[in-house]
Amino acid sequence: MPSTPPLPPFLSLTVPDLDRRVADAVAFYWRSRQAQADKQRESGGADQGARAAVTGGRQMDAFIALVTDLLLAAGIAREHIFVRSRIELPGFFRPTKEWDLLVVRNHQLIVALEAKSQVGPSFGNNFNNRTEEAMGTALDLWTAYREGAFNRSAQPWLGYLFLLDDCAASRKPTHPVAPHFPVLPEFKDASYAQRYELFCRKLVRERQYNAATFLLSDKTKGLGGTYTEPADDLTFRQFARALMAHAAAYGQGR
Repeated sequence: MPSTPPLPPFLSLTVPDLDRRVADAVAFYWRSRQAQADKQRESGGADQGARAAVTGGRQMDAFIALVTDLLLAAGIAREHIFVRSRIELPGFFRPTKEWDLLVVRNHQLIVALEAKSQVGPSFGNNFNNRTEEAMGTALDLWTAYREGAFNRSAQPWLGYLFLLDDCAASRKPTHPVAPHFPVLPEFKDASYAQRYELFCRKLVRERQYNAATFLLSDKTKGLGGTYTEPADDLTFRQFARALMAHAAAYGQGR
C-alpha cells in the first residue's frame, strides 16, 4: 500500500511568520527610499526629492525575497527562480520584457511576477502610467503565450503586487472628467487608493493576472513596518496561497 504523501510545506506556514515578513518588507521599502534620497542629497546630485528615491531602485527587494522564500517552501528549487538577472521574457508586441521575478523549469514558464509601488504627492499621471504598464504587460505576455513563445502546455501564473503611499493625496476623492460619455459609476469620487484597489481587482477578474495584492502604508509608520490591506480579496495572504498552490504543482521534483 503506498504511503501517504506529506502535506505541502506551505501549509505549515504560520500566520505570524507571514505577517511579520510582510511588515519587514514594508519597513525595508521605506528605509530604502529614505536612504537613497539621503545619499542623493549628500552627494549634491541633481536627482532630488521623491525621484531620487525612485531612481535608486530596489525598494521592493524584500518583497521579492519573501516571494522567493514562499516558492522555495512550495518545493520550487532555487535554480529555477530568477531575480535581477535572466528575467527577460519574449513578447508579442515587443522583443522582450523584464519581470521582477520568474520561475522557469524544464523550459516552461511557471511564474512571472510584477512588484510595483507609488508614492505621492503626485498621483494623476503616475496612476495612468502604472495601469497602462500593467495592462500592456499582461496583454503582451498572454499573446506571446498563445503564439507558443515560451510554453508547450502549462499555463503560467502571473502575479501583481502593489504598494501605495497612504497619505492625504491618495485618500482624497477625485472627480474624473469625461466630456463625451459618463465614467463608470465605481470611479465617481473615488480616491487614488480606491482606484488602485479597483484596478488590482479588475486585473484578476478579467483574468489578466492570476492574483494581485494591494497594500497601503504611510512613510512615517511604514518605517516600522505598519501597513493596511483595504480589500479582503487582495490581501497578501490570499496572494501567497494562490502563488504557492500553483508552484506546488511544479515543485517536489515533478
